[in-house]
Amino acid sequence: MSEPGIIWFRLRGLLIVPFFLFSILWDGGEVNNLSLRYSLGAVLFAIGLYLRIWSQMHLHYRLKTHKVLTLTGPYVHVRNPIYIGNTFILTGITVLAGLLWFVPIMILACAFTYHQTVLYEESHLKEKYGQGYIEFMDRVPRWMPVFKGVEERPGKNMQEFFWPSIFAELHILLLLVPLILKEIFL
Repeated sequence: MSEPGIIWFRLRGLLIVPFFLFSILWDGGEVNNLSLRYSLGAVLFAIGLYLRIWSQMHLHYRLKTHKVLTLTGPYVHVRNPIYIGNTFILTGITVLAGLLWFVPIMILACAFTYHQTVLYEESHLKEKYGQGYIEFMDRVPRWMPVFKGVEERPGKNMQEFFWPSIFAELHILLLLVPLILKEIFL
C-alpha cells in the first residue's frame, strides 16, 4: 500500500471541511427562493443520509461486529455508496445554504477526494479479501450504480442492524447545526 494513498484515506474528512465551511459561511450569491433551497436541499441531504444508513446496515463499519466482504444491499449496485451518500449530503447542505453556484465545486471536491481515497481502499481491500474482492471489483462499478440485471442478495439479520445503523449515522445531523445557527442569527 502506498504511503501517499493512506494520507488521502486518513484525511478524507478533513479535506472536505474547507468546502463545507465555505458553503455554510459564505453569503455571496445566495439564491433567495427559500422553497427551492429547502426542498431540494432537504431531499439531497435525505438521500445521502439514507444511503449512509443503508450502507451501514450491510457494511457494519461503525458497529462492533466482525467485518466481512460486503456484497449485499447497496454494494450489489455500487462499490462506494457511503462516499456517494456523503456527496449527496454535502451537496444538500450547499443547496440549503443557497449557494447553487457552488454545487459543482462541492461535487468536484467530493469526487476528487473520494476518488483518491478509494484508490487506497481498493488496494487495501484486495490485500485483505483477495480474489473475492477482485471479482467484486469486476462485477460492481465504482461510482455509477447499476440496477438492471443485478441480483439482489438479502443481508443477514438486517433488522438486527437497523437501529444500530441509524444511531451510528446520527452524527451526520450535526452537519446541519452550523447552517441552522447561520439561518437563525444572520
